[in-house]
Amino acid sequence: MASAAEQMAANTSWGALAKATDLRHRIFFTLGLLIVYRIGTYIPVPGIDGLALREFMDEAAAGIGGMLNMFTGGAISRMGIFALGIMPYISASIIVQLMTAMVPSLEQLKKEGEAGRKKINQYTRYGTVFLAIFQAWGIAMSLEAGDLAHDPGMFFRLSVVITLVGGTMFLMWLGEQITARGIGNGISLIIFVGIIAEIPAALAQFFSQGRSGAISPAVIIGVILMVIVTIGFVVFMERALRKIHIQYPRRQVGMKVYDGGSSHLPIKVNPAGVIPAIFASSLLLLPVTVSTFSGQQTGPVMSTILAYFGPGQPLYLLFFTAMIVFFTFFYTHNVAFKTEDVADNLKNQNGFVPGIRPGKRTQEYLDYVVNRLLVVGSAYLALVCLLPEVLRNQFAIPFYFGGTSVLIVVSVTMDTINQVQSHLLAHQYEGLLERSQLRGKKRGGRKAPARR
Repeated sequence: MASAAEQMAANTSWGALAKATDLRHRIFFTLGLLIVYRIGTYIPVPGIDGLALREFMDEAAAGIGGMLNMFTGGAISRMGIFALGIMPYISASIIVQLMTAMVPSLEQLKKEGEAGRKKINQYTRYGTVFLAIFQAWGIAMSLEAGDLAHDPGMFFRLSVVITLVGGTMFLMWLGEQITARGIGNGISLIIFVGIIAEIPAALAQFFSQGRSGAISPAVIIGVILMVIVTIGFVVFMERALRKIHIQYPRRQVGMKVYDGGSSHLPIKVNPAGVIPAIFASSLLLLPVTVSTFSGQQTGPVMSTILAYFGPGQPLYLLFFTAMIVFFTFFYTHNVAFKTEDVADNLKNQNGFVPGIRPGKRTQEYLDYVVNRLLVVGSAYLALVCLLPEVLRNQFAIPFYFGGTSVLIVVSVTMDTINQVQSHLLAHQYEGLLERSQLRGKKRGGRKAPARR
């Protein structure tokens, strides 16, 4: 039997969007900031030789350069002010969260509520600035080494560093504003828009290769079918749940005795969502971002690393899989679904799992269930992220196509739609409350009939 909230959500129509003024403002605010982001990808860094850069990126588009281009929304192929993208912020978030789990002082700071969360966010911003400076300086040196600068020198390097670091910090601010005042997760939406913006050009190039005979029609049909199947599989897995039965005992409030109820604790097969794939991709992009533009000037150590950790290489696939599995478990247990907090909340609400004692035993049971689910969830993430990598190198697809991109697009789309539906549902509740209050006032305003 569906609850009243579920029935109302099922009856919510998109026509109610015209009446939800606050939601409309949030959507327009989000779209406006995302347009600002797209405009910024076309503003070039000063001192870049545009023709040489275009020729270089055309050669690198099928490899790491294509991966960088996909995650930065094309900004790195044009060396725009947002060429670093949001990846330094994501890398800093990874480092801070790892340190929070290992350093007792940071772990205690995390338990201090809103004040502790603000302090941790401040540390993340400091880390973002440091990583952005490091990557921007490396890119500036690599641009000089690759003969992609008009006037090499210290002034060029400083201008590149200031421009790229400022662009990353501005993107971080945009993401926070979208999350707070818009709709959806700002950081995820920025990555989402960057990927979506590059898809039309990539598809046009893909089909043009098919018309010229460079790719057989069977490969084109196979890639299209694989994308459709992958999207369906991602939607199915992201909606998959394990429901744990929760029982509430009979309780007495004053002179009234309330019967005990029951509910379900839903646990997703993939509680971490798209975060592990983004984290793993950012770690893989960290060393190659600097080396991409250096061309033949790459040192022997970096050349060896790129030879073994290039796209499609066994060590690349193994490291990518290991990082996805690690971050799936780490992010779930430390951020997405903390079993200790869930067990404490159930105990405080007098809820319990039938056959399991509240408190420590409940936490152990939840750890057991979550760990088994995460085996399936991490395997699903690794499969979706790695299968296109293998197929792309086997069939020599001329543009970067990654399972991470499909996963991000589908997951962010589902999350944003769910948030829009939640706002519509809240607006519908507000409308019902207003109508009930008006009816109450009308009834209260009528005079009672005189007694005879």
